[in-house]
Amino acid sequence: MAGRTVAGGRTGAVVTLVVGLLVVVLAVVLTRGSGGASSPSVRATSSASVPSSTTPSGGATDPASGLRWVAESSLDGPTRRTLALIRAGGPFPYPRNDGVVYHNANHVLPREADGYYHEYTVPTPGSSTRGPRRVVTGSQGQLYLTLDHYDTFTRIRPSG
Repeated sequence: MAGRTVAGGRTGAVVTLVVGLLVVVLAVVLTRGSGGASSPSVRATSSASVPSSTTPSGGATDPASGLRWVAESSLDGPTRRTLALIRAGGPFPYPRNDGVVYHNANHVLPREADGYYHEYTVPTPGSSTRGPRRVVTGSQGQLYLTLDHYDTFTRIRPSG
């Protein structure tokens, strides 16, 4: 019977530990937001780490947002096609997700009223899902690019 008590005590401690870890994970998830399309989870950082094909010329920084500029002409084909669709008003490849409000919950972009920003999917070559790439637009025509699902952004300098 003594062996049974020890085993039961050990099992109880393991169960308590597992439940405790689940509570901590749940708390972290809830404080970061749902991570869905209408309420993306973001971390406050100032600029994206972008592939060489999208590196901005001169590394200039946008004074309004503090983000690095990237020239639209230096962006890859899928990103330029997404920008063309935005300017044309669609049709978008993910109509249930494209054009939805981006809430800027962690204020990575300049603070504006909710509804000011909208997000659009940039298809990721080889991905069977929407992937992590998005263009976020501001109501005054600002264009932002994230390649890592809202962790970091660059400001797009339009061509022309």
